[in-house]
Amino acid sequence: MPTFAVQYTYDDRSTERDEIRPAHRRFLATLLDAGTLLASGPYTGPSVGSQQTEAEGALLLLSADSTEAVQAVLDEDPFAHAGLVAERSIRPWSPVFGPWA
Repeated sequence: MPTFAVQYTYDDRSTERDEIRPAHRRFLATLLDAGTLLASGPYTGPSVGSQQTEAEGALLLLSADSTEAVQAVLDEDPFAHAGLVAERSIRPWSPVFGPWA
């Protein structure tokens, strides 16, 4: 099954994000248990070489049949329902080395 790298960029409502995070993590845990989510986690600092201040965000790795399937699954994320994801990019990813290769 294809693998997808998803980047979340959050808006600036960190207090609301903190309130909804437990539901967001329960949602991700169900995806992990189903084998859809391979890994996820927040970025912990700016990207190297960045010339601008970067918004907070996260990286998710998912296994799904298509980009549309990933979109449909992540549309159910409590963060998405609350409008806390300002931008979401989904890219097919082809791991060559590591546990998902």
